[in-house]
Amino acid sequence: MEHTGQSAAATMPLDSIDVSIPELFYNDSVGEYFKRLRKDDPVHYCADSAFGPYWSITKYNDIMHVDTNHDIFSSDAGYGGIIIDDGIQKGGDGGLDLPNFIAMDRPRHDEQRKAVSPIVAPANLAALEGTIRERVSKTLDGLPVGEEFDWVDRVSIEITTQMLATLFDFPFEERRKLTRWSDVTTAAPGGGVVESWDQRKTELLECAAYFQVLWNERVNKDPGNDLISMLAHSPATRNMTPEEYLGNVLLLIVGGNDTTRNSMTGGVLALHKNPDQFAKLKANPALVETMVPEIIRWQTPLAHMRRTAIADSELGGKTIRKGDKVVMWYYSGNRDDEVIDRPEEFIIDRPRPRQHLSFGFGIHRCVGNRLAEMQLRILWEEILTRFSRIEVMAEPERVRSNFVRGYAKMMVRVHA
Repeated sequence: MEHTGQSAAATMPLDSIDVSIPELFYNDSVGEYFKRLRKDDPVHYCADSAFGPYWSITKYNDIMHVDTNHDIFSSDAGYGGIIIDDGIQKGGDGGLDLPNFIAMDRPRHDEQRKAVSPIVAPANLAALEGTIRERVSKTLDGLPVGEEFDWVDRVSIEITTQMLATLFDFPFEERRKLTRWSDVTTAAPGGGVVESWDQRKTELLECAAYFQVLWNERVNKDPGNDLISMLAHSPATRNMTPEEYLGNVLLLIVGGNDTTRNSMTGGVLALHKNPDQFAKLKANPALVETMVPEIIRWQTPLAHMRRTAIADSELGGKTIRKGDKVVMWYYSGNRDDEVIDRPEEFIIDRPRPRQHLSFGFGIHRCVGNRLAEMQLRILWEEILTRFSRIEVMAEPERVRSNFVRGYAKMMVRVHA
């Protein structure tokens, strides 16, 4: 398939379009293919891809239909789980089967999710706000004003990893291990993160051993206010298998890291590309409240979620058969102009900024969505008190992934 962006997307035969190719995300040309599918074939069947045959659901309301009909579309790992790449789900041939609550259906999903949800209850978020602000301030104060540096490493990764270490009560000086394990979890060999399935497995087993020590420390203590204590003391999760424990830990690491981290970088890029919006923000800093969900929509840090049909059904005039792989492209749904006004534009004062798909819907709606928004809000409040602008020096280097829509590197210069 040609990767030349607009012309190829507009002219190639529909049955040749395969939006799962990671390269299209790496070179940021996939949007043109989604635009074509939304217009000409919103429920699109790709018969042949590196990940097998699959359906692409590209329009907002069709995605909502799939995301909220759990009796027809399953997330259970037994059927294939939640990402298009079965290899990552299974960890290759001799892989790791790591069940976790996002890749479960009811009732097990609800029981396990409930064990960790107190961490993001309003009272706990309020208690965390001061810690987050202190750490964001310290990170921003350490930036070299007027010099080039990598925003991804110095700010996005640093702040989200500090936050994760706090939520897990993880040894703070070793927090970058969490970043590494997050990257390894969503990586397939050859994308620049791991060389082989064996390397991936070895690193994830190191993660398992590390977290087993933390579990053993906390299971015999009074319940603490961190995620591991919550898992260790909840009746729904205290008797998990080691695989299930690791699966849930990795889910929480990726959920708490990749998404927020890439929105922190995406927001800087969006405002750099839209100086009129940055001027609007500086004139009225209260617009941070509506800008944060707009960043999350515009970035769409997880490009897709996958389901498996467990019954035949009709959608968009097509028959989806039992056993078919169904991919909800959140990134495409967030660009659907039938639902979102001028969706290609970054507009920080939209009247309904939370009208987006980035957190999912139904029982699998992101458990940490309010925490993610709070971290982004605090980051931008603190940026506005320190810097007149953040200049992006070159096009960022993106991640080669059809799942995490993120950045490996973005060189910037901050101005006092």
